[in-house]
Formats: sequence, C-alpha cells, structure tokens
Amino acid sequence: MKKYLLIVLAGLTLAGCASTPEDEWADPRDPFEDFNRDMWDFNEQLDEAILWPAAKAYGEIPQPVRTGLRNVADNLGEVSWFVNNLLQGKVMDAGSTFWRFSINSTVGVLGIFDVATPLGIEAKEESFGETLASWGVTEGPYVMLPGLGPTVPIDRGGDVVDGMYFPIDNLNGPTSIARLLVKALDTRLRLQEQQALMENSLDPYGFVKEAYFQNWQHKVYDGNPPQTEADELDDDFYDQF
Repeated sequence: MKKYLLIVLAGLTLAGCASTPEDEWADPRDPFEDFNRDMWDFNEQLDEAILWPAAKAYGEIPQPVRTGLRNVADNLGEVSWFVNNLLQGKVMDAGSTFWRFSINSTVGVLGIFDVATPLGIEAKEESFGETLASWGVTEGPYVMLPGLGPTVPIDRGGDVVDGMYFPIDNLNGPTSIARLLVKALDTRLRLQEQQALMENSLDPYGFVKEAYFQNWQHKVYDGNPPQTEADELDDDFYDQF
C-alpha cells in the first residue's frame, strides 16, 4: 500500500511541476546552463571521436604497466597533498603523505610501485581547491569546460596552485603533458563503468552534474558532507510512511 501511495504522490508532484514556471526550477548552482549544455554536447562529440578511442587503445597496455604509470603520476602530486593537508590542519594526514612520498620515491623506484599502501600508509589526497573550500571560500558557479568536463572555479583553479610545487613545477613540457594524459586516459577507462547509468538517465547532463557535486562534496568533507535542506525534507517525507 505504501508503494502505491508513493507512486500517486510522485505523480501529483510531477503534475504540479508541469504547471510551474521554468525559471522557478532553474538550478542556482548552474547559472550558465545554456552554455554548459552546448559545451556538454561538444565534449560528447570530442569523447566519441578522440578521448574514448584513445582510452581504449591505452587500455590495451598490460594492467601492471598502466598501474605503474598511474602510480608515478599520483606520486608526483604527493607533495601538493602534503602542503594542502598542512594548510587544512590535518597534521597526521600530512605525515602519512610525507612518508608515502619518501617511501614510494625511493623503495618504490620513483613511484612506479606503491610500497606504502601495503604498509598501511594510505593516500590522503587533498587539493588546493579543497583547502579553499575548507577555509570558507565559495565554490562558484558550475562550469562545463571544453575537453575537461564539469567543475567549479575553486576546483580547477586550485589545480593551478597544486602544479606549482616540486617536483611537478620542474617537469618539462612533454613530461608534464604525459603525466596529465596518463591520468586523463586512466580516469576515462574507470568512468566507462558508469557510462550505462548516464546513458539510461532521463537527462545525462543533469546526471553528470549531480554526480560531480556529490563527488566534490565528498572530497571537501572527507566523505561526510553535511545534510542539505533538500535531504532533510526527503527524510521527513519518507519518515511519514
């Protein structure tokens, strides 16, 4: 009975939405939605023509080799993670990051092998964008960037600062590009698992936007984001049944 009642209530809610002015349902996080949707279409074509074929070719490389390449790329970022952990007052996590970089850069042969994780020293990844968010800096509007996908200003802007630390700042052009390419192709392969969910959603653009914000909040609050007013309303609604 409860299930049918929920269906009826959902239908009434959707009916009410149909008669509500469109501007009342605009997402305040996404003030440039028209531009972003055009950029979404462009990125979809770019992915189909270039990124996904390149990722599939990269996926033909043996897994141990790809793991080593990703380990090197991540190890180069450990110094920025160390600084950001300190800036956020996470002294213990900064210590873990220090030892990870030291161990993996030496025993792990420049980071090819992740020796630290089996020793119980887990990665504590923190970006400067997350540091800014922890200081109360507003994230800014949602933006879909060409070739880079969804973001908010302090997220991508923080990457610029993270790239100024040793040893990333000492990498030459081709090496730096290779590092970013490895991370991009590896990430694209991992995202393929969620491709079916996105394609089956009523609005793939909206699906990706919500997924981005959930992931961003998860990172900023270390997996424990505060409950929003919408979440509280949902909880109150379902508590009635």
